[in-house]
Amino acid sequence: MKSIPQRTCIGCNCKKDKKDLIRIVKDNENNISIDKTGKANGRGAYICDNIECLEKAIKNKKIEKSFKMQIDENVYENLRGVISGK
Repeated sequence: MKSIPQRTCIGCNCKKDKKDLIRIVKDNENNISIDKTGKANGRGAYICDNIECLEKAIKNKKIEKSFKMQIDENVYENLRGVISGK
């Protein structure tokens, strides 16, 4: 039986199936984007498809810590749009 990959949400620290989480990726040029396929090259961080987890991650600067860089506000707005526009 094939095991389902598990990832940890950076907002709530809960382990969930990879397919149930949204992947945020930083590429080689330090561009932050949302990876809908889960296969884009770069450093990835995962977050629940839940606005509370996103707000907690923003408040505690978890995304900035994951990527070791300052995150622009429009990246957060983009994430809010993806999560609330399910």
